[in-house]
Amino acid sequence: MKNDGFALITGASRGLGMAFARALAERHCNLVLVARSAEPLHAFANELRRSTPISVVAIQADLSVPGAGQILKKQLSDGEIPIDLLVNNAGFGLRGEFRTLSILRQLEMLRLNNQAIVELTYGLLPGMLRRRQKGIINISSTAGFQPIPFASAYSATKAFLTVFSLALEQELRSAGVAVVTVCPGRLQKDGSDEPDQRKWAGIYQTSGEVVEDALQVLANGGGLTVPGALNKFSVFAQRLIPRRLIPKLVAKFSKA
Repeated sequence: MKNDGFALITGASRGLGMAFARALAERHCNLVLVARSAEPLHAFANELRRSTPISVVAIQADLSVPGAGQILKKQLSDGEIPIDLLVNNAGFGLRGEFRTLSILRQLEMLRLNNQAIVELTYGLLPGMLRRRQKGIINISSTAGFQPIPFASAYSATKAFLTVFSLALEQELRSAGVAVVTVCPGRLQKDGSDEPDQRKWAGIYQTSGEVVEDALQVLANGGGLTVPGALNKFSVFAQRLIPRRLIPKLVAKFSKA
């Protein structure tokens, strides 16, 4: 993706978003970094500008606000910033009983995890289709493969995103758009990219491992990827269990 286009990464000031930015910068991709927290966003953008020869645009935006995707699209259009790759990474999860969690916070999660992605993808697609190189990477989760009691709304948002992304992949295949659906399990929380040495370490991946896996699938033309051997096995094993039993089993391990 070495050209005058840009890769847009949401949630780019930490975690997976930051790892995607570093990996794409190493591949000489120009970047548009989008995040809600202005200070870490601009600090990271300045770091990349100092260490790489690429162009880096930083845009502070809260994508959980209704209409934020349309505003961001207009900013890009007004700035004549063409997007080749869209990485829909921004999102968050809530744990706890549905009835006790703040409904406002849950609706904010639905807007960020689903509505913002649909809105931003819809807005940027026409311009992307005119580009020679184009791709979309949607960061979902293994949580989307089953209902998760005590994270009911979160797992539902990831189920929506996975289904939406996989369907979009087929719709856009003939138009030359590679769509990658990434469903990681648990990521290392300390931000380290050192291999995890704990028992059942195969459940945990570093951000760097997930990013490299996603970019390889993108290079191969798109598709679904579940990083980590144990995560792949878990997703497969669920097909052998009656669906009505899965929520009961998951509830035993997920109760806050």
